[in-house]
Amino acid sequence: MKLITANFLTCAVKGCKASPASFPLHFRDAELELQELDFQPDFIRNIVPRIDWHALQIMANELGFPKILDKKPEGDELKDEQILKELHRLLLETHINEGKLTCGNCGHEYLIKEGIANFLLPSHLV
Repeated sequence: MKLITANFLTCAVKGCKASPASFPLHFRDAELELQELDFQPDFIRNIVPRIDWHALQIMANELGFPKILDKKPEGDELKDEQILKELHRLLLETHINEGKLTCGNCGHEYLIKEGIANFLLPSHLV
Protein backbone atom coordinates (compact mmCIF):
# COMPACT_ATOMS: atom_id res chain seq x y z
CA MET A 1 0.00 0.00 0.00
CA LYS A 2 1.44 3.35 -0.98
CA LEU A 3 1.15 6.23 1.45
CA ILE A 4 -0.82 8.24 -1.12
CA THR A 5 -3.58 5.61 -0.96
CA ALA A 6 -4.07 6.08 2.78
CA ASN A 7 -4.79 9.77 2.20
CA PHE A 8 -8.05 8.79 0.52
CA LEU A 9 -9.26 6.16 3.01
CA THR A 10 -11.69 6.51 5.88
CA CYS A 11 -13.21 4.05 8.33
CA ALA A 12 -15.86 1.80 6.74
CA VAL A 13 -17.77 1.13 9.99
CA LYS A 14 -21.33 2.44 9.66
CA GLY A 15 -21.19 4.43 12.90
CA CYS A 16 -18.07 6.28 11.76
CA LYS A 17 -19.41 7.74 8.52
CA ALA A 18 -20.30 11.10 10.11
CA SER A 19 -17.39 11.33 12.54
CA PRO A 20 -14.42 13.54 11.65
CA ALA A 21 -12.23 11.29 13.85
CA SER A 22 -12.60 8.46 11.31
CA PHE A 23 -10.15 10.23 8.97
CA PRO A 24 -7.26 9.89 8.67
CA LEU A 25 -6.76 6.30 9.67
CA HIS A 26 -3.71 5.90 11.89
CA PHE A 27 -0.80 3.59 11.15
CA ARG A 28 0.26 1.12 13.85
CA ASP A 29 3.17 -1.35 13.73
CA ALA A 30 3.90 -0.39 10.13
CA GLU A 31 6.68 -2.12 8.23
CA LEU A 32 7.89 0.20 5.48
CA GLU A 33 9.77 -0.38 2.27
CA LEU A 34 11.01 2.19 -0.22
CA GLN A 35 10.27 1.09 -3.77
CA GLU A 36 12.06 3.33 -6.23
CA LEU A 37 9.95 4.60 -9.12
CA ASP A 38 10.68 6.93 -11.99
CA PHE A 39 10.25 10.54 -10.89
CA GLN A 40 6.85 11.82 -12.08
CA PRO A 41 6.77 15.60 -11.48
CA ASP A 42 3.58 16.18 -13.50
CA PHE A 43 1.70 13.53 -11.53
CA ILE A 44 2.81 15.11 -8.23
CA ARG A 45 1.77 18.59 -9.42
CA ASN A 46 -1.67 17.26 -10.39
CA ILE A 47 -2.27 15.18 -7.24
CA VAL A 48 -1.17 17.77 -4.64
CA PRO A 49 -4.45 19.76 -4.83
CA ARG A 50 -6.37 16.55 -4.03
CA ILE A 51 -4.25 15.64 -0.98
CA ASP A 52 -5.59 16.36 2.50
CA TRP A 53 -2.44 18.06 3.76
CA HIS A 54 -3.22 17.86 7.47
CA ALA A 55 -3.91 14.11 7.17
CA LEU A 56 -0.67 13.62 5.22
CA GLN A 57 1.29 15.39 7.96
CA ILE A 58 -0.27 13.15 10.62
CA MET A 59 0.45 9.95 8.67
CA ALA A 60 4.02 10.97 7.83
CA ASN A 61 4.66 11.77 11.48
CA GLU A 62 3.23 8.42 12.62
CA LEU A 63 5.50 6.61 10.17
CA GLY A 64 8.57 8.45 11.47
CA PHE A 65 9.23 10.75 8.53
CA PRO A 66 10.80 14.12 9.21
CA LYS A 67 8.34 16.99 9.23
CA ILE A 68 7.05 17.68 5.78
CA LEU A 69 6.16 21.15 4.56
CA ASP A 70 4.00 23.20 6.95
CA LYS A 71 1.52 23.99 4.23
CA LYS A 72 0.43 22.50 0.94
CA PRO A 73 2.72 23.67 -1.86
CA GLU A 74 1.04 25.94 -4.37
CA GLY A 75 1.96 28.05 -7.39
CA ASP A 76 5.71 28.46 -7.84
CA GLU A 77 6.41 25.95 -5.06
CA LEU A 78 5.06 23.26 -7.41
CA LYS A 79 7.85 24.15 -9.83
CA ASP A 80 10.55 23.48 -7.21
CA GLU A 81 12.03 20.12 -8.24
CA GLN A 82 13.37 19.38 -4.74
CA ILE A 83 9.90 19.74 -3.19
CA LEU A 84 8.41 17.57 -5.94
CA LYS A 85 11.06 14.88 -5.41
CA GLU A 86 10.43 14.81 -1.65
CA LEU A 87 6.69 14.47 -2.22
CA HIS A 88 7.28 11.78 -4.85
CA ARG A 89 9.39 9.80 -2.38
CA LEU A 90 6.83 10.15 0.40
CA LEU A 91 3.64 9.61 -1.61
CA LEU A 92 4.69 7.11 -4.29
CA GLU A 93 7.85 5.34 -3.14
CA THR A 94 6.85 4.73 0.47
CA HIS A 95 5.20 1.32 0.60
CA ILE A 96 3.59 -0.12 3.75
CA ASN A 97 4.06 -3.92 3.62
CA GLU A 98 2.64 -4.95 6.98
CA GLY A 99 0.86 -3.25 9.86
CA LYS A 100 -2.51 -1.86 10.78
CA LEU A 101 -4.68 1.13 9.99
CA THR A 102 -6.70 2.17 13.04
CA CYS A 103 -9.80 4.34 13.19
CA GLY A 104 -9.52 7.26 15.60
CA ASN A 105 -13.27 7.13 16.25
CA CYS A 106 -14.15 3.47 16.89
CA GLY A 107 -10.69 1.92 17.19
CA HIS A 108 -11.36 -0.72 14.52
CA GLU A 109 -8.13 -2.06 13.02
CA TYR A 110 -7.67 -2.89 9.36
CA LEU A 111 -4.78 -5.28 8.85
CA ILE A 112 -2.23 -4.66 6.12
CA LYS A 113 -0.65 -7.87 4.80
CA GLU A 114 1.75 -8.02 1.87
CA GLY A 115 0.94 -4.39 1.08
CA ILE A 116 -2.84 -4.87 0.92
CA ALA A 117 -5.23 -3.44 3.50
CA ASN A 118 -8.21 -5.62 4.37
CA PHE A 119 -11.34 -3.46 4.57
CA LEU A 120 -13.82 -6.32 4.83
CA LEU A 121 -15.86 -5.81 7.97
CA PRO A 122 -17.46 -8.42 10.21
CA SER A 123 -21.26 -8.42 9.78
CA HIS A 124 -21.92 -6.73 13.13
CA LEU A 125 -20.03 -3.59 11.98
CA VAL A 126 -21.59 -3.19 8.54
